[in-house]
Amino acid sequence: MSGLAKTIFRLPSLMGLTNGMRSTMGKREFTRTLWHMCKRPEDRLGVVGITNPSMACKCGCGGRHVHTKGERELVEFLTEEIVAERKAQKIKTIPTEVEGFKVKLNGAEVELTKQTDKEKIVISFNVNHTVDADDDAEIDPSAEKGEFAEMKSRPQFEVDIVKGDTTVSFTCSYLQGQAQEGEYDDVFGIDEMTIFKGEWNDKVYAVAGDVLDGYLYDLLMNLLEEKGISNDFAEKLSDLSTAYEHSSYVGLLENLSKFTTGK
Repeated sequence: MSGLAKTIFRLPSLMGLTNGMRSTMGKREFTRTLWHMCKRPEDRLGVVGITNPSMACKCGCGGRHVHTKGERELVEFLTEEIVAERKAQKIKTIPTEVEGFKVKLNGAEVELTKQTDKEKIVISFNVNHTVDADDDAEIDPSAEKGEFAEMKSRPQFEVDIVKGDTTVSFTCSYLQGQAQEGEYDDVFGIDEMTIFKGEWNDKVYAVAGDVLDGYLYDLLMNLLEEKGISNDFAEKLSDLSTAYEHSSYVGLLENLSKFTTGK
């Protein structure tokens, strides 16, 4: 079942709260402090002054000087932020294929599809509210104070294995923390599993992964691995999601800048 058709209840997490912390805190504090130091008395009225106007207005108003002080500050900050975020992008171009799965992008939705003679496998997820600091990233002792660990996107994702008119569907999510001794080192786990004919609807029975028989759970994880959804694939899926989420964030900043300048 697709991510759009199937309703998934998700618990709130710190991911949403950390999603906005992309620049270092030191940079944000310095930027705000710098603006307060540069204030002119007439700016406190809330409108940009027109003394000694320049036709090359940095906010993009074309020399009309009709923007408020808040808009000017926002646009100048966005200009610097966009440059910084583009510089931080590790993957500049989103791949069109991952491990034989064709990638399709639609807003915040991502879909990967692999078609064979016997079956079709569809993996779908949404990049919204999926970013958190990479807990596994090594901390560089030489890094400047205030720097954050790398931001990683680890979305909950659907895996649909379709044969004819029947679909076996898994809802999966990334596991947090290090595996304890004697435990499997799985990167992801099964949250829910169901099987249905035709289109999914909310009358279809589904079972939670944590109540499945342990041996059955292992067999289902083996099945997913045979279909190409392995630990290695899950890591690459996270890399894809991270790159696309970051690209979407930069696009949001650019659209906000255009909206503010009236372009």
